[in-house]
Amino acid sequence: MEYEEQRQLLATCALCPRNCRVNRLAGQTGYCGQGGRIRAARAALHFWEEPCISGKNGSGAVFFSGCPMRCVFCQNHDIAAGRAGQEIGGERLAEIFLELQEKGAVNINLVTPTHFVPLIVPALERAKRGGLSIPVVYNTSSYEKVSTLRLLEGLVDIYLPDFKYVSSELSERYSNAPDYFETAKAAVGEMVRQVGEPVFGGPDGQLYSAEQMNLACGEEPEEAREDADFLMKKGVIVRHLALPGQEDDSRRVIRYLLDAYGDKIYISLMNQYTPMPAVRGRRDLGELGRRLTDAEYERLIDFALESGIENGFIQEGETAKESFIPAFDGEGL
Repeated sequence: MEYEEQRQLLATCALCPRNCRVNRLAGQTGYCGQGGRIRAARAALHFWEEPCISGKNGSGAVFFSGCPMRCVFCQNHDIAAGRAGQEIGGERLAEIFLELQEKGAVNINLVTPTHFVPLIVPALERAKRGGLSIPVVYNTSSYEKVSTLRLLEGLVDIYLPDFKYVSSELSERYSNAPDYFETAKAAVGEMVRQVGEPVFGGPDGQLYSAEQMNLACGEEPEEAREDADFLMKKGVIVRHLALPGQEDDSRRVIRYLLDAYGDKIYISLMNQYTPMPAVRGRRDLGELGRRLTDAEYERLIDFALESGIENGFIQEGETAKESFIPAFDGEGL
């Protein structure tokens, strides 16, 4: 990316659908709350993603401060609101990518990076020139503009987007984004266009399609290989966080994704919703004051299976805990 293009994108910022048009280079901030320098809260090995993303060594996750969404139930509220984090330069970010690779990270995981894309692109280019060879993951809410995603073409190998809602009423109520569904549809479509169907690297060094990987993982128990042995090298995993009391909308999300993409993507159904302090005790958000029940989650899984899902992930065990949220203490910066 050329320097002048970078400056222009930040000087009249419309990187996300909020279209704030503020001059971040002059210290102005828009909806994301961020200025013209990269701000991040943590860069470390992260083990709580899908098995093919975390692997056994961990994903090299860089958590960026600020967010274009700021959902009322956000589990990373401290960084989404921009309170946690410290400024770093583009050269330092490139160094961080290489340091994470040296620590054994199986990929570089850019968490909530949208509003820093013009600054991340040259850092990725610099790191790749310096020897970065592991896949790059773009971890996002899907509240993205196609024009911003296109700046990343050829630099991102794996897209890890959320697909939160179909209902505009819910997306407005919880995320102040009544246009979320249409926006996310276009964004995920662009992601699939860029990286194509899933490709995995097996423990034997061979590359596998999704169908081949499913066959390899379906062997007899004594010969079966762990999911974490198969690392995603390319593709899209769409996450859906099931919210308490919103089964109908969750079903609409699953139905849309299956109809639109079939087995061209993976769908990750998540039960880890945790009521955070921001929603506890609020009468107007009473439905978010509890965790998802086992019965709600099981019904959602059953619906996905009945709808023909082939490529997917589910969560097992006790995932709805605040202890699963990392410490945003500046580690690795």
